[in-house]
Amino acid sequence: MVDDEKILVFAPVPQLTVTVEEPGEMPELHVHPGGQGIWQARMCAALGASVTLCAAVGGEIGRVIAGLLEQENLRVRAVTRDTGSGWYVHDRRDGGRTEVAEYPGAPLGRHDLDELYTAALAEGLRARLAVLSGAAAPGVVRPDVYRRLATDLNNHGVQVVADLTGDHLNAVLQGGVAFLKISHEELIDSGRAAGYDDDALLDAARQLRADGAAAVLISRAERPSIALLDDKAYLVRLPPLQTVDHRGAGDSMTAGVATVLARGGDLREAVRTGAAAGALNVTRHGLGTGHRDAIAELTTRVELTRLTA
Repeated sequence: MVDDEKILVFAPVPQLTVTVEEPGEMPELHVHPGGQGIWQARMCAALGASVTLCAAVGGEIGRVIAGLLEQENLRVRAVTRDTGSGWYVHDRRDGGRTEVAEYPGAPLGRHDLDELYTAALAEGLRARLAVLSGAAAPGVVRPDVYRRLATDLNNHGVQVVADLTGDHLNAVLQGGVAFLKISHEELIDSGRAAGYDDDALLDAARQLRADGAAAVLISRAERPSIALLDDKAYLVRLPPLQTVDHRGAGDSMTAGVATVLARGGDLREAVRTGAAAGALNVTRHGLGTGHRDAIAELTTRVELTRLTA
């Protein structure tokens, strides 16, 4: 049975995140489950969505991740993988973010992928919408998994929202995407955009639509985002907020969009909510976090202005 507001977040290989901070006289150690899909799922849940997270975890690190996920406001469908999960250690005692060490996790083997795919497909078919998120490194999950999953979900009427790059983006576009969020840096790095200006990014958005994305949202850090919705282009503006940590803003933006679409909201409402969620996330240390009432208030301050090029 399909839950009309349920969201599946496909987070194939979450990581254990360890962060050292020193807000006062004594250092603090923070240990959380993390990675793009975790942060997206966390924000969807903060916005009131019913979220199922589908992931593969393994080894000693995987057992820690699984235990920490039990404390999240999520339904978790975890598959035990044959190889170890990834992790990272960051030092933020000076106010910045220094990478001490990182391991993205071992590539998923055939058996792991079969089990994960079956679990994700089952949960996706029970949902109204599926968010397909990436891995910490491209070699951990094969791109074709995303093409197959997007195709199968689309064939059964499940909306697909994606935030992917490189070969994984190309693969998911072949399967079809209802809404794609991507950053301008990713478009330029992949050769899909010729530059940072509005015209170049809008050309890239139109090509993404031709390639299989029904709607596209391009984030641009401190500059207005660009949205291509129903053949209409918009600049997305929000008065700036003081930044504590810019990481996770794009994932919160994707989550805001997904939550509105899962409730049957229209594309412009989804973009406004996504922009507000992303903006609020940068004011906080926790990735994929924020209060629903603050996001609702910020949503009313997001401006969509028609862009012609």
